[in-house]
Amino acid sequence: MSSHVRTRRRVTLSATAAACVLAVTLAGCSGTTKNDTKGEAKEAASNAKADPNAPLKKGLKLAFLPKQINNPYEKIVDEAGIKAAEEFGGQGKEVGPSDAKASSQVSYINTLIQQRQDAILIAANDPNAVCGPLKQAMKQDIKVVAYDSDTAKDCRQLFINQASSEEIGRSQVQHIAEQLGYKGEIAILSATQNATNQNTWIEFMKDELKDPKYKDMKLVKVAYGDDDDQKSFQETQGLLKAYPKLKGIISPTTVGIAAAARYISDSSYKGKVVINGLGTPNQMRKYVKDGTVEQFSLWDPKKLGYLGSYAAAALASGQITGAEGEKFKAGELGEYTIGKDGEIILGPPTVFDKKNIDGFDF
Repeated sequence: MSSHVRTRRRVTLSATAAACVLAVTLAGCSGTTKNDTKGEAKEAASNAKADPNAPLKKGLKLAFLPKQINNPYEKIVDEAGIKAAEEFGGQGKEVGPSDAKASSQVSYINTLIQQRQDAILIAANDPNAVCGPLKQAMKQDIKVVAYDSDTAKDCRQLFINQASSEEIGRSQVQHIAEQLGYKGEIAILSATQNATNQNTWIEFMKDELKDPKYKDMKLVKVAYGDDDDQKSFQETQGLLKAYPKLKGIISPTTVGIAAAARYISDSSYKGKVVINGLGTPNQMRKYVKDGTVEQFSLWDPKKLGYLGSYAAAALASGQITGAEGEKFKAGELGEYTIGKDGEIILGPPTVFDKKNIDGFDF
């Protein structure tokens, strides 16, 4: 980095620090206020130059920070990413909290900064709660890649999205509507109230329901199971008791859909209430085969982790900066192009049912 760039960054950091001192007395300084005119991630990207011909560095240290360490879906993602790191001579690991509370990931980020990781890959429980430490990481040249659930855009360089958020949200309404004949009350069983991906999908679901073809369908409730199996199970029970005319539940979370299916499978609602949403084939197979669930959707979480690992490596090696239009190779997945706001889309989700579910093992 040239001396004039270093000087400019010192001035920027000094100004930011001064602003924080003032802001603390008013509302605290998290680095995510609406008065931020330009994010530090975007500034860093504009100052850096990509070298698409640069080789991937050897010995890169990548840390995966999931929403919660015991989430089976995110375990698949992270293990695939860790394995991918071995392909380019890197080292990956997974660390994280046992709960999915908004602030639970902060202490882990701080520790990873102290450990001088080359990249932090995070599935954010809250888009803003993690911003302060993530910005500190980027100031120290630690690359930040969000995956599965995004942070605020200024708090990372890349976001690895499973599929188009609009496609995910609208398709779940479309699928359950076809199963219900476009009639009846439905509910949504989500993860946490602050989960970025869940809330984005739900907004597209609500917008899809405005179409006149859904005039005989009604969304009666959005419930939150906090990606906890037992709470999701209890929320399912509560929905069915509170809304005796309920005909369907969309659960866009792997923990939630499995818990809802487990409750329905052993109740009088089996065959009467439709369950749809996002799940893994291995956790949903028995519910598909016993008739509790007709279909559900998901992308391949192994590919999501694999792509995230290569994207982080490309970023840490200087092949890309996170700017729109940049390209990089993600191993066996081939070439990817960075879209608007640093978003990289894995691909369209797959619909699983009795016909194809045995062809998948994850």
